[in-house]
Amino acid sequence: MSPAEPRAAGEVAELEEQEERLVLDSFGNDDAWELGTLVAELARGRGAVVTIGIRRGAQRLFHRALPGTSADNDAWIDRKSAVVERYGESSFLVGARFRAKGRTFEESSRLPADRFAAHGGAFPVRLRGTGVVGVVAVSGLPQADDHALVVEGLERYLAAGREGPRRSPVEAP
Repeated sequence: MSPAEPRAAGEVAELEEQEERLVLDSFGNDDAWELGTLVAELARGRGAVVTIGIRRGAQRLFHRALPGTSADNDAWIDRKSAVVERYGESSFLVGARFRAKGRTFEESSRLPADRFAAHGGAFPVRLRGTGVVGVVAVSGLPQADDHALVVEGLERYLAAGREGPRRSPVEAP
């Protein structure tokens, strides 16, 4: 066993715990707006140059590109989100699982690198009793920091008790 393998196994366990803990009871359009706005506020407060995207299924519910980002960040969000949609786990966890086995996602997954990226920053929107219904993603920071920003946003969102319907469907955010 190489010295990196225990570290990778510990990383996998930590990422799995996050996914078990960060589960929502409901998720609608207004929830995506509130969560996305919260993540954007966290990023702006740190001077982080990121793009944030939230999808439910094939529908984009939230997109915010902070000053200094580019279309490349959108492409990274799409590629990382494709990993979440395919594997049902965060893009960082999927990459960590490959690293824990001493392999790379790019070489071992047989998926096209122009469509899939197992780099940190895309996290499943998981509903209790239902499963994965969407993705929240960030691009612009090193992959561990992208992932950490999404996790912190979800933690704060859940801690604030923001999930669940609050507005009528026609009320503006």
